[in-house]
Amino acid sequence: MKRIMLFILTNIAIMVVLSITLRLLGVDSILAENGSDLNIQALVILSGVIGFGGSFISLLMSKWMAKRMTGAVVITNPTSNVEKWLISTVEKQAQIVGIKMPEVAIFPSQDMNAFATGASKNNALVAVSQGLLNNMAQGEIEAVVGHEMSHVANGDMVTLALIQGVVNTFVVFFSRKREYIADTGGADLAGHQNMINALKRLGQVEPEALPEQMAAFGINDKGGIMALFSSHPPIESRVAALEARAQRMS
Repeated sequence: MKRIMLFILTNIAIMVVLSITLRLLGVDSILAENGSDLNIQALVILSGVIGFGGSFISLLMSKWMAKRMTGAVVITNPTSNVEKWLISTVEKQAQIVGIKMPEVAIFPSQDMNAFATGASKNNALVAVSQGLLNNMAQGEIEAVVGHEMSHVANGDMVTLALIQGVVNTFVVFFSRKREYIADTGGADLAGHQNMINALKRLGQVEPEALPEQMAAFGINDKGGIMALFSSHPPIESRVAALEARAQRMS
């Protein structure tokens, strides 16, 4: 509960500091002088909600997502000596660190790997790869499991979600703000109607995914409900902003 409260308070603090900083820097006035009606206050709040909300939702869904992405199969009824030993090892370590027994799973990879995830230390999943079980001695596997169990006991999943929420807030704010500004720049260079027509054309097609490091600099991104979690504002909002700007300047 303390971590969740920290999560919420940090979210609020970031939005307040960001809002005050932008106001002191006169960003509102600069945007107004350039004909932009972008509401910085609303964008700061939206960025915080999306950044932390998306991170928190991912945390809550982390076990389900991990199973889906890795093909991890939870051991419910151990059928081999290895599975029985693995369950026994996790159970023993859970008692030592004072947490509830997490789900234990094996995922089908020949790489030697393991991970822990979950919404809290008492609602966690610890998974090891088949390659790790095949290639490591029991003592080594026990050490790897201990490493993951320490992550769980320390509440590292919530901590990382908090950090990711901070990063997401800034990424969403600066990328979305820059998209509106880039649109107005394109309109100044090529004409408002050309920019509006181009955006409308882009809105008619499903955008192709760009590499992660380039996604924030593409011109198009996801629409629909996923627009809430994308780095770009919806095409419709961008078109509306340009149309309003063009009307003011006419």
